[in-house]
Amino acid sequence: MSQIGHRIFRPGLAVVALVAAATVVVSIFTLGSADQPGGLPRPSASFASPPIPPKSTSPGAYPTLATRAIQMLETDFYNGTGEWHMCVPKQPCNTKNRDWGADTLTNILAFRWKLTRDRSVLPLVQRLIQTSHSYAPNQPGSSDTAMWDAVTDVREYQVTGSNLALRKAEAAFSWLASRQQAGFATGVCPSVDYQWTDRQRGNLKTLETGSNYVKAAILLYEATDKRAYLADAQREYAISRKYFLSRSVPLYTTYIVDNGVTCHRLPGRYFASVNGNMIWSGAELARLTGRRAYRIQAIATARAVATHLNDSAGVFADLQADNDIVEPLIEAMYKLAATDHQRFARRWLLTAASAAGADMTPAGAFGRFFDGPPPSGMVTAWQTSGGVALMQAAAALDFTGSPAHPGFWRQATFVRQARTLTGSKLTITFTGRAIALVGTIGAHCCSLGHARVLVDGVPTFNQTGIWQNRSSPSVQQPGQVLFAWRWRTVGRHTITILPAQYNQIEGGTFFAMTGYLVVR
Repeated sequence: MSQIGHRIFRPGLAVVALVAAATVVVSIFTLGSADQPGGLPRPSASFASPPIPPKSTSPGAYPTLATRAIQMLETDFYNGTGEWHMCVPKQPCNTKNRDWGADTLTNILAFRWKLTRDRSVLPLVQRLIQTSHSYAPNQPGSSDTAMWDAVTDVREYQVTGSNLALRKAEAAFSWLASRQQAGFATGVCPSVDYQWTDRQRGNLKTLETGSNYVKAAILLYEATDKRAYLADAQREYAISRKYFLSRSVPLYTTYIVDNGVTCHRLPGRYFASVNGNMIWSGAELARLTGRRAYRIQAIATARAVATHLNDSAGVFADLQADNDIVEPLIEAMYKLAATDHQRFARRWLLTAASAAGADMTPAGAFGRFFDGPPPSGMVTAWQTSGGVALMQAAAALDFTGSPAHPGFWRQATFVRQARTLTGSKLTITFTGRAIALVGTIGAHCCSLGHARVLVDGVPTFNQTGIWQNRSSPSVQQPGQVLFAWRWRTVGRHTITILPAQYNQIEGGTFFAMTGYLVVR
């Protein structure tokens, strides 16, 4: 397939790109610095609000925890002028309103609005619309960033009805059809976009681009009724399944390395974000097209998440470094639970919420691991966003419920044991029902260096293991949880750390811990 052919195969996008870019330029002159929200956004079943449950007054109940977490975002992460701090404390991280770390926080506000009509989020969303990026065809950038932004722009439109948000969404989506597209749609598998044009930063292709493209196309179709968007969504959905769906289990890996000679899929990197996007999109495509196959595929992936990506106590374990966000998976599972009445999805959410909600920071923040302790130092947007989204879903599903074991990790003992992986393996044997390995994320900042993990002799299903040196804010993060795991009862257990198999994305072997927490 030719470079240009890949984009021509997506009908109507070249026209949409020119129109969308022009309208964004016009809006700058006609709307000034503040776009007033337009009429109410078009009704969308994908974002329809369920009945609002009564508020709980219990300090430990999910509605209280959900509100507390939202207030934490509004007071600690939001900077007051339309941007998000990427970590708290805000130094040494940057502050912005673009790409997946910032976008997931905005999406949580939209999720909160969907579930509760909490008016406190409206001023923030309205201001975030003004500061979100305006895409033009000739701008440089990464393909996944534009698609993350496109999804968030539509979510902002759904909350506020802002015409500017919708125009920005269309411009972001259309950006891949601009003249930049020739550099994205190349390589041995040109129907999958590179993350950067002309392999500027390596040979990486990521499902973060494709899965968000599908989701953005669906949302734009629902917002505009333009049939071309629905066709785009179906086409990209099929491409994503062809190249990223694992052969042995209905889960999507995230990375492809296309060096111009071979197109190699890196197996077993099961990001919560991309699997969540594909679950949500399959369920929504089924509703929009009437094709049952989409729903079957969505449920199969969701069941695989619930079966394979949990710890031994049934709690979701996000083994990615902090380059993943869990909010899309929470949103997808909530959709299956609330709209499609899938009991396993409801059970999965509430099991995770019971674990995560038991141990927040005093400010209301969460750690990356739902089954692990709360952060003791720096909290990043990527790290805490999953737990905040999870509390919103739990409050809507079980408004009188609360975590089963509050303060679970307050019972933990810290074993100070500085160890590095220098030989063939490193083993940690203990008696207890939970463990959390502690060390510095980005110790050799900020990407290459990982290790494999065995739990009681069995490799983790997510083959990422521990990708310790990947730091999304590009800073060292000392005192962070590198890995957490729970069991249903106390027992004798062994965690084994093994050297990594080198790959271009994650590099070679690295592991270093300062000690571990154990709950007995």
